[in-house]
Amino acid sequence: MKKTITWVLIADGAQARVLENTGPGKGLKQVEGLDWSIEALQARDITSDRPGSKSGGGIVPKTDPVAYRETEFVKSVAATLGRHQQKGDFDRLVIAAAPIALGDLRKAISPAVQKTVLAEINKDLTNIPTAQLDQHFEAILAA
Repeated sequence: MKKTITWVLIADGAQARVLENTGPGKGLKQVEGLDWSIEALQARDITSDRPGSKSGGGIVPKTDPVAYRETEFVKSVAATLGRHQQKGDFDRLVIAAAPIALGDLRKAISPAVQKTVLAEINKDLTNIPTAQLDQHFEAILAA
């Protein structure tokens, strides 16, 4: 019988990583090459003008540059998950993400990836060491 591979995505708007579980009691291990981060910036670090003010002859949009940047980051993570799902790299997906990132992920993941979602945890676990994450997913991964 083929083993069921469950990926666990842990994300917020600036960092994400994928861990893998291959069965009950097997624990979680980092999936090589599937960890991302962008430098955490404040709006003042991205733009020095007020939203809607003139800048260099143009109008600066009234979009929060930090939120936009984080949304684009989450979209790129979702696209990568989609490519791996198409290749059959995982059977089930558990998502643990900060609230805003979770909402962005829900919008960004493809319908095919959405069908693999076993559970969602509305919590930022990005700063928890991998060795301590098992306890957060025991009940879910035992299924």
